[in-house]
Amino acid sequence: MKVVVLGLWHLGCVTAACCAKFVEVIGLDFEQEVIDDLRKGHPPIFEPGLAALIQSGLVSKRLSFESHPATALKEADLLWVTYDTPVDDDDKPDVQIVLKGIDRCLPYLPAETIVLISSQIPAGTCRRLEARYPGRRFAYTPENLRLGKAVDIFLHQERIILGTRGDHDARLAALLSNFTTTVVYVRNESAEMIKHAINSFLALSITFMNEIARICEKVGADALEVESGLKSEARIGPKAYLSPGGPFSGGTLARDVVTLDQLGNLFGEELFLIPAIKTSNDQHKRWAIQKLEEELGSLSGKRIAVLGLTYKPKTDTLRRSLAVELCRLLQIQNVEVRAFDPLAKGLPDDLQNVKLFRDIEEAVSGSDALVVCTEWPQLRETDWLSLLPELRQAIIIDANGFLSSELKGIPGIRYRSVGKPRPA
Repeated sequence: MKVVVLGLWHLGCVTAACCAKFVEVIGLDFEQEVIDDLRKGHPPIFEPGLAALIQSGLVSKRLSFESHPATALKEADLLWVTYDTPVDDDDKPDVQIVLKGIDRCLPYLPAETIVLISSQIPAGTCRRLEARYPGRRFAYTPENLRLGKAVDIFLHQERIILGTRGDHDARLAALLSNFTTTVVYVRNESAEMIKHAINSFLALSITFMNEIARICEKVGADALEVESGLKSEARIGPKAYLSPGGPFSGGTLARDVVTLDQLGNLFGEELFLIPAIKTSNDQHKRWAIQKLEEELGSLSGKRIAVLGLTYKPKTDTLRRSLAVELCRLLQIQNVEVRAFDPLAKGLPDDLQNVKLFRDIEEAVSGSDALVVCTEWPQLRETDWLSLLPELRQAIIIDANGFLSSELKGIPGIRYRSVGKPRPA
């Protein structure tokens, strides 16, 4: 089987590298610089295990990379579309890169080749593509990767949702069987909606618990105890996605919430609950600022240490990072920000009042407070008993309680996490 993977950033590189363990794969991207780097075994984003897997594919010759569709698509059995769909500052997805990529490939694609889409697209997109290209077969499988764990998740999937039109294709089934024992077959529109529904439900769970947690802070309840009570209810259950902490970030969950809202507007279905998810989450993004103001009053002229900048640990991307958003909010309030991150390659151009350090002690020294953002393992390995005296004030803002065990028992700390009452 010959698989062509179109769109080579995070999703595409992981898909291509993992598939190349089992079949011949050509990674296709129209950016020559991306192709040149991948041919050397260098992916455009850091993901644990990804570079080694790409290099292994290159050595075995089951993996190669091309920038010309005519060359890549010759004799292809499957075109797997894997663009990471961009979102704007309002979390609205722009699917044009996906559609233009497909349009660019279709003239070179053999008639029997299946087009499988994993890029994030609004429900109904496959049907519109079928109308544009009569006779062409389109399928959809929603991706479920997470930065920092993507390779392992792709290779060992609990189940794969596969939207198809009509009969199931044996070639697709054979390929996907390498990654899961369970394929759930549905129609294309259902597969597209499943992606929206899963992410929106997770987003709803996060915002619900964080609203409960903020009330807990005011009335003196402990949100973690409330969480345990919720999960003890059989109709909710211990695996419920309910934990107080920071807001959801990045474009993934928000993109599907916004997409469902847009679909409601498109079809004249007024929605109330789903639009409120984003409103609540956007409000919760100010939690850290509010706690700093409660502890320090005016933040103007203060020095704040922000620990962790990347979107998630084990990655080097700053795209849609909550920590970067926090730095921008602090900068507006004339705060000197000293940031620590072990992998961030640099700072966005607009963060003029932020200094980036690779050493935690340098970032913390002389600061009025510190905020735990990206939960790097290095933070838990730090000798906090020795380091805390370097702070002007022992104020620690830690939304998820990431360092609660490490800081337990150290006297004099003003430690704030979501859902915990303010210390007396």
